[in-house]
Amino acid sequence: MTRASSAIPFAVACLGIATFALMDTTMKRLSIELGAYAAILWRQGMAAVMAGIFYFRERQPWPGRAAMRFHLMRGCAGAVMATTWFYGLARLPMAEAIALSFIAPIIALFLARLLLGETVGRESIIASLLGLAGVAVMLVARLGDGTDRHLDGVAAILFSAVLYAWNLILMRQQAQVARAIEVAFFQNAISGGWLLIALPFVWFALPSSVAIPHGDQWPLVVAGAALTVVSLFLLSWAYARAEAQALVPVEYTAFVWLSLWGAVFYAEAVTVTTLIGAVLIVAGCLFAAYGRRADLIKVEVGA
Repeated sequence: MTRASSAIPFAVACLGIATFALMDTTMKRLSIELGAYAAILWRQGMAAVMAGIFYFRERQPWPGRAAMRFHLMRGCAGAVMATTWFYGLARLPMAEAIALSFIAPIIALFLARLLLGETVGRESIIASLLGLAGVAVMLVARLGDGTDRHLDGVAAILFSAVLYAWNLILMRQQAQVARAIEVAFFQNAISGGWLLIALPFVWFALPSSVAIPHGDQWPLVVAGAALTVVSLFLLSWAYARAEAQALVPVEYTAFVWLSLWGAVFYAEAVTVTTLIGAVLIVAGCLFAAYGRRADLIKVEVGA
């Protein structure tokens, strides 16, 4: 694929990430007030209804076996990924959370080796060391800042990053066998379904985590759902038209957006250690993406 042919998908993916960052901003407040599980459950349900209106209006045939397999896998991964992400986001500054999550593309390199049989070369090893160094810088700063450390939030973000790495592979596979609006609907509907399955267990273990929005929280639920649908549509459209390695740098624009929204809406400052950690992790990802001859994640349909 030439640079010219990937320019439009790249721009669309950038818009998709910007939309996701705005969604994260609304969901951070909901996660603080309702809890991560309740916030994501209500958002997924609302988003499934919104996407479903457009999906069923087109009267498209039901997804085939290959598409449904990716819908189910990505929906399951997305439910856990989103819950742990918003749990961490409610406890950490948004810039620090997104910087920690940037380790996902590096993890994706090793998942590609495990799931797709790709070779893990010298570049991947160096990228991993840079990424771990970046995480270590931010972790050491958090351990020594003398405030509430929220290490549970750090652990949640890193676990979410592992799932997001798998999600990067699934996203490319899914986009090859399903249209963007289909992806948006089934991603939200199936993720919401998995969360509903977990509802009895959550209710038994943490009944306070199952809350109903009220008052001015409902507009945030609607906004979060709408932004989710739009972002999923844009990213699915882009990933269907460009290889994953061409779109990897798009992920890092989220740092700018979330740093900005964190400062505007939550008065969060971006620390020097967060910047250093982000630079190390991003450097590792870009080194791995462009320092090797093989694609970062080159997926054949049905692989």
